[in-house]
Amino acid sequence: MSPHTHAEWHATTVLAVYHKKRAIIVSDGQVTYGDMVLKARARKVRKLYNDSVLAGFAGSAADAFSLFERFEEKLTTFSGNMNRAAVEMAKDWRSDRYLRRLDAQLIVLNKDKLFVLSGNGDIIEPDDQVMAIGSGGPFALAAARALMRFTDLDAESIAREAMKIAAMLCIYTNAHLTIESLD
Repeated sequence: MSPHTHAEWHATTVLAVYHKKRAIIVSDGQVTYGDMVLKARARKVRKLYNDSVLAGFAGSAADAFSLFERFEEKLTTFSGNMNRAAVEMAKDWRSDRYLRRLDAQLIVLNKDKLFVLSGNGDIIEPDDQVMAIGSGGPFALAAARALMRFTDLDAESIAREAMKIAAMLCIYTNAHLTIESLD
């Protein structure tokens, strides 16, 4: 890669599934820069607020750490109320000069709700309790929706199989998965 060529970060696939009273979030581990794989086992999902909220990010790792930290602060401020924390986070993300520059998306879910947050101030709650972000997000989302609709698999199996499919289709997604769950 020449020094004048602008390489692009492609950093993830994160899938969240709420199915049969179980919340699952899963991410692949691949981080690439341009046409080079830099890392195969990155951790892009975590539990927040006394392990009651799951969160995953797509985007720059430094930005993700800032977002995780900010979102957990919001959860603490609002005593674990994820809806209120998500609204306040989206407001801050859209209006704060520093946060506005972050290049990332965040999926958050608890035992009841699932949201995608973005720097545009978006808070998206899917109709079908499944959502994906990142480079392989569309592949993982399509696979998870089909598996939820046409199989009797549990939430974790749906998430694992959907991510395997995404990894077969998206060159920026691998099969080294990190999974977190809430029952």
